[in-house]
Amino acid sequence: MNVMYSLSGFAVGLLVGITGVGGGSLMTPLLVFLFGFKASVAVGTDLLYAAITKTGGVFVHHGKHKSVDWRIVGLLASGSIPMAILTLFAIKHYMDIGKETTGIITYSLGIALILTSSALLIRAYLLRNGNGKIDDDHSSIQNAGRFPPRWEIPATILTGIVLGVLVTLSSVGAGALGTVALLFLYPRMSTLKIVGTDLAHAIPLTAIGGFGHWMLGNVDFTLLGSLLIGSLPGIWIGSHLSAKVPEHYLRPVLASVLLLIGLKFVTQ
Repeated sequence: MNVMYSLSGFAVGLLVGITGVGGGSLMTPLLVFLFGFKASVAVGTDLLYAAITKTGGVFVHHGKHKSVDWRIVGLLASGSIPMAILTLFAIKHYMDIGKETTGIITYSLGIALILTSSALLIRAYLLRNGNGKIDDDHSSIQNAGRFPPRWEIPATILTGIVLGVLVTLSSVGAGALGTVALLFLYPRMSTLKIVGTDLAHAIPLTAIGGFGHWMLGNVDFTLLGSLLIGSLPGIWIGSHLSAKVPEHYLRPVLASVLLLIGLKFVTQ
């Protein structure tokens, strides 16, 4: 185990606990820029890391809060899981014919970080403007008011398709982008249920993506263990500090940092 990896995991976990920003958008750039890992290894390791750390959160949301809409999870997964598998096969094909995949993954990571940066700011706006007033009965899918009812299911599946490709290529997007998409599609759902539903969908997506990258040789298990040792207590402490830290100031700063990192990935 590497102490520096664990300390980095603790720092990222702390920020995730305070702000709710997805670990992938912070962890993957950190592994590439600070520790010099190849983008493919950073992505693959972070996907398995995300699958493990998010699992505990779903137990809380499903068991304690009953805040997972499994029908929406199924719709998202019907788009994301097949696309994640197809994306992994595409990466394998490029590797088999001798094509370098690092550039594709790096560029995808930059795009995902730019989108995540925008999503963080949009999410804050949506949460301030009336989300979460309805949904006491935990019904499956309700008319969101922004889409005709007949378009909600196709739009949800399409969202899953986009997330499946983006998350598998970059390990970024399952949290911030998924949440914003659900806020647009289902603004009548409570914020708690949106978070729980997005979290539940992220687990199979990141697990399949991580397993696929493992099979491709893109997972460093020493790194994974070191990150988990540091990040799990970091998330726990950050969650308890979240009520005391002015998150509305910290979130725009993080969004700006992610935007700059994303632009660096895209332009390098």
